[in-house]
Amino acid sequence: MGKELLLEIGTEEIPAGFLPKACRDMDEMIRREFATARIAHGQVRTMATPRRLVLYVEGVAERQEDQVIEKMGPARKVAYDDKGNPTKAALGFARGQGIDLCDMETIRTDKGEYLFARKRIPGGRTADLLPDLLARFIPAIPFRKSMRWSDLSLRFARPIHWILALFGGEVVPFRLETLASGDTSRGHRFMAPEAFAVKDFADYLVKTREHFVVVDPEERKRTILEEAQKAAQAVGGSILRNEDLLETVTFLVEYPSAVCGSFDREFLELPKEVLITSMMSHQKYFPVGDAAGNLLPHFVTINNTLARDPSVVARGNEKVIRARLSDARFFFTEDRKIPLERRVDDLNKVVFHSLLGTSREKVERFRKLAAWIARRLKPELADSVDRAAFLAKADLDTQMVGEFAELQGVMGREYALLAGEQPAVARAIYEHYLPTAAGGALPQTDEGAIVGIADKTDTIVGFFGVNVVPTGTADPYALRRQALGIINIILDRGYDLRLDFLIDESLAILAGKTKRKPAEVRSDVLEFFRGRFDNQLVSQGHPYDVVDAVLATDPADLVRSLRKIEAMEVLKSQPDFEPLATSFKRIGNIIKGFCGGDVKPELFAAPQERELYAAYLAVSRRAQDHIDRDDFAAALKEMATLRKPVDAFFDAVMVMVDDRQICFNRQSLLAAISILFRSVADFSKLATETV
Repeated sequence: MGKELLLEIGTEEIPAGFLPKACRDMDEMIRREFATARIAHGQVRTMATPRRLVLYVEGVAERQEDQVIEKMGPARKVAYDDKGNPTKAALGFARGQGIDLCDMETIRTDKGEYLFARKRIPGGRTADLLPDLLARFIPAIPFRKSMRWSDLSLRFARPIHWILALFGGEVVPFRLETLASGDTSRGHRFMAPEAFAVKDFADYLVKTREHFVVVDPEERKRTILEEAQKAAQAVGGSILRNEDLLETVTFLVEYPSAVCGSFDREFLELPKEVLITSMMSHQKYFPVGDAAGNLLPHFVTINNTLARDPSVVARGNEKVIRARLSDARFFFTEDRKIPLERRVDDLNKVVFHSLLGTSREKVERFRKLAAWIARRLKPELADSVDRAAFLAKADLDTQMVGEFAELQGVMGREYALLAGEQPAVARAIYEHYLPTAAGGALPQTDEGAIVGIADKTDTIVGFFGVNVVPTGTADPYALRRQALGIINIILDRGYDLRLDFLIDESLAILAGKTKRKPAEVRSDVLEFFRGRFDNQLVSQGHPYDVVDAVLATDPADLVRSLRKIEAMEVLKSQPDFEPLATSFKRIGNIIKGFCGGDVKPELFAAPQERELYAAYLAVSRRAQDHIDRDDFAAALKEMATLRKPVDAFFDAVMVMVDDRQICFNRQSLLAAISILFRSVADFSKLATETV
């Protein structure tokens, strides 16, 4: 049945952003440790508050599973002489395995009879293994930043003050330098800081709650939502729910309680985003809105203690938010005194990157690139695209964005509208930053999409050009996110915009800034985009081999590549796909490394050659018509009809004959068919049961 394992690591306050990942890591780590140690177990739960990390494992086996070691020995004819006596080979093998020769088995294999040793090693007691296991486990929990304290060499997110470790109600004894495990926990730092003894997990949950600690983060989250909504409803509104803020607040408190505060109604004249950013990002308050989505002059704050007088807590927070909003109103008023247009030249004072110049230089680069894109896609929007690109970064010079960096683009939009700019231009200033996160909202206007593509492309190509590229998990300039942003904007809007042409134009505009050969940069950036596109498609459920087969032929045309992939998926679902793919993979194998040449019908020696060539000519014309209309499913359906003449060709014709002219001609025919198929996908990349 097993026993329960309870581990609590008591610390000083760990940053809220560290804790969700720590919970996931602890779950994975303990499963891995138990698997390695051959310790069976049941459900694993990990929980956290700012002052404690908790691990609970049900049904932990009291002993390791026995280990069975099997090893093949020498052949029987080598292990025994003609008289049946064991040889040195047999005796040495038995001695090396630590078993008697009489306990050795003989097994039959395809190569004859062999000695075989099977040794069972009894598992040890889990209680004896846990001290070392937990002593390794705790310091191995990874954090973005760890620290040392006092004169200890131990590193952790924050200083550890106590360790509770129980197995079946008994203390698991171990030490981490000067820290010794025990059976005691501690309550809330301010409301019940005293230590208390714990018998088991059920007792732990009861006593922590009695000491004003809600250990389970999901329970704290529910409590926060319920209490915050009640507080907001009391003033006639509801909270603006934000999942990131909710998670942050959940891991900021051990015992949540909600208090509603208010601010002067006159602050509602500020842009909505300014108010929300001030409350959410800076103060971790939940804004309150009405049924129509309009902000009310109220907020809800989540405390880590029960307030004796909630009004005192509300007044304290109101004082803080009033100062914040007063600053914001001052910035908003001052910023409007200088039009955005006049701020553009001041971007010469803002360094984008030491190797790529100022933000003003960057604006001119992506402004030229945006104009090039607009001419190709939306020439009627050339003027509004140019104006949006020119003003896109002007708000970086404003006091509001200097104080609230999250509002870049938002303030540009607001100031542009107030200055009388066209709504499409103002919206594009905001939208060109989108998407701001994976799966985030995309631009809804062509102006925003085009300027966004231009800005992001200039960033990616520029950094690759000066050899500042993502390595491993490090991507300080978010180039991966920006590449995905470009991909998703192009797909979302169905733009006929090839990545290779886009990269080439960006490189031409960046001439003089890049430090590498343009051809190298082009190749690396295109491969970078392909990697992002490939990963996204596979994560969305498209078969990896179909994605690989299509992108191997032309990764630069995103919209057409996606259509090809969807058509290939339809073809792959057909019952005759396997023999079709096998036939054309065979073509690829035969012509591998062949450069191709003109097909000369007069050199055909077998009727199957003529029939295949005639079929190819007819099919290629019809297929090309479908390809020109981007109807790749119809094109593939046409191509599939070549399977029978191809199979007949291979049944009757030898390609690699001694006559060099005939051999070359037959290879040229197969190469032509291969080129036709590669106009959609490289069939050699497709997974099939046969090759």
